[in-house]
Amino acid sequence: MSNNASDRNLKRLALEVITIESAAISALTDRIDAPFIAACRLMLACQGRIVVAGIGKSGHIAGKIAATLASTGTPAFFVHPGEASHGDVGMITRSDVVLILSNSGETAEVITILPIIKRLGVPLIAMTGKPNSTLAQQATVHIDVSVGQEACPLGLAPTSSTTAALVMGDALAVSLLEARGFTRDDFALSHPGGSLGKRLLLKCQDLMHTGNEIPSLPETAVISEALIEMTAKKLGMTAAVDAKQQVTGIFTDGDLRRMLEKHHDIHSTRMAEVMTHRPKTITSNLLAAEAMHLMESKKINALLVVDSNNRLIGALNMHDLIKAGII
Repeated sequence: MSNNASDRNLKRLALEVITIESAAISALTDRIDAPFIAACRLMLACQGRIVVAGIGKSGHIAGKIAATLASTGTPAFFVHPGEASHGDVGMITRSDVVLILSNSGETAEVITILPIIKRLGVPLIAMTGKPNSTLAQQATVHIDVSVGQEACPLGLAPTSSTTAALVMGDALAVSLLEARGFTRDDFALSHPGGSLGKRLLLKCQDLMHTGNEIPSLPETAVISEALIEMTAKKLGMTAAVDAKQQVTGIFTDGDLRRMLEKHHDIHSTRMAEVMTHRPKTITSNLLAAEAMHLMESKKINALLVVDSNNRLIGALNMHDLIKAGII
């Protein structure tokens, strides 16, 4: 193994990259200025979509920025400049705003489509590392994302420059999110398929067991009856209720183990004697994620769902939440 590949050298190089790129990000704070605000205003006023373009490594960053904008309330999509000059420029309408990324500001494929964008009369936001470049000069608004140096020791591979562009893109997206009043529910609606959407959209009422599926007995029932109810409903517990169906307690597998250790007779001992009184409950309109948090924090595996009068209307257990992707 060469000295350049030693553990110590690998660690040193990695730390240098982090230091250089951190400095590049820190330098962006001075660029949150009038052009940045102007870019935000153009995007907020956009009646169409934000068309984000870039090529090479800038293209990858542009694609990510487009995706972040779209998922946070600003309709956007990515267009490859090379394909744009061969027909895809037709995807741009006069109601759109174009955001182009190019570190040099002189990328041939980007420069080629500038006259078409100008002819359409759409606002052009440029994000470059060269304020005097062709792209920067042709733009309606230019955002400076120049860096002191690339983290690549050869000074060739886009590293600090792409990181700076990505962070500035995130700054735009989050600023627009806040300005639009974009909410957690809005975010969930654009992410319905993953666990994120499930965490933000699903409520206890969507997952809870109801009706005859709820394990429930009067608190005067004996433990043998509770065991039959728990076995039939398969939730590892049963609720104890009074004559008004208000929850007075819960009898769980844990309660059963504890009473057996004390040699209680399951045929004569009543639930009220050994159950957990004043159990943790939750209302049906709360998020399933809140139920998960409550179970985890209290180290319990089941929750009873009650209405505003503490009447039993449902039951949840940890398996229900895990199966639904609430993790």
